[in-house]
Amino acid sequence: MFLRHFAEFNVLNPLVSVVKSSRRALSGVLLFDKSLGLSSNNALQRVKRLFNAEKTGHTGTLDPLASGLLPLMFGEATKFASDLIDSSKSYEATVRLGWESTTGDAEGELTSVLEEKSSNSSTTNGQDALHCEQLEEKHFNLTESKGYQDLNLLTLEQVQEVAKQFIGEVQQVPPMYSALKKDGKALYEYARKGEEVERPARNITIHALDVLSLEQKTEGTFLTFAAECSKGTYIRTLGEDLAKALNTKGYLTALRRTAIGSLDVRQAFTLQDLECMADDGKDLTELLQPVDALLSMLETVTLTAEHAKRFSQGQRLPLNAPPDVPTGRVKVYGQVAQDQAIQSSLNPLLFMGTGFLETDGKNALLRPDRLIQVKL
Repeated sequence: MFLRHFAEFNVLNPLVSVVKSSRRALSGVLLFDKSLGLSSNNALQRVKRLFNAEKTGHTGTLDPLASGLLPLMFGEATKFASDLIDSSKSYEATVRLGWESTTGDAEGELTSVLEEKSSNSSTTNGQDALHCEQLEEKHFNLTESKGYQDLNLLTLEQVQEVAKQFIGEVQQVPPMYSALKKDGKALYEYARKGEEVERPARNITIHALDVLSLEQKTEGTFLTFAAECSKGTYIRTLGEDLAKALNTKGYLTALRRTAIGSLDVRQAFTLQDLECMADDGKDLTELLQPVDALLSMLETVTLTAEHAKRFSQGQRLPLNAPPDVPTGRVKVYGQVAQDQAIQSSLNPLLFMGTGFLETDGKNALLRPDRLIQVKL
């Protein structure tokens, strides 16, 4: 039996190789608009099949209950996935006020503040007390009242005024339902067992926080805001903190990512868009943005054709440094030899990758960082 299975494996294995070899070696970035209910990895695999791509990846995972911008990287672009992780991100979120969730979103067990008041369970645990102290240190508008805010009396102008106090550098305690680790275990593993562990507050930056609407619906009071924030910011926690500052509680009912750095969801394509275009026989590769679209935050260095060739081989390059030369990590472009540019109709400047530029004010040294394959 073992020999028969082994023989079958040898027969089928070449077919697997043929399938893999037929995939296309694409490079670029697709701005994908992920829909609700779709996991980030499932979205990636479905798009990969549509493009018949060889190598793909994504950055900035979105939960199935969140929608919006999910940049998908092909080929050489996967080398720069970490650059997006460090970029600022923008979101639109909706918070249901007057209710609390064990997970901070609609997946958890819900408790109304009215139920909490009637059961006289107004005490807080040590972590909540610490968090409230940190909010007070930041001069957030918390009240000493034993009761909660009457949401029927809350106005949009009041919420907008309170939201201003969150803008800037603040500290945020990560939620228990998160992938952060303590003693080698993810926090959500403790949370699922009903355990709560101490989490140190982390420094984050809220670049902008705009309250878009305050609506009274049959299901309750809903607050919608748009936030631009630094990496490491938990929007669920921001929503909870904003509710606390309004002297109530809240949890996230909707979350949509609208931008990462300079990448905007308004330029993104949904899965339905891609499937329709594929059915119509359109070339999906035309939707890919160039690899350097991920690096808009970096300064640019341009090399001559000779220096570009040496840089592509991993060599360090001594350069003449003008007074205003950018230092640190830079994106590097190389000039194409004139005859080759004419023959291939290429852009005379090719993106080559990233490097580190050091200077003493007179001379500069360019060290290769991450390089992509280019034909110079």
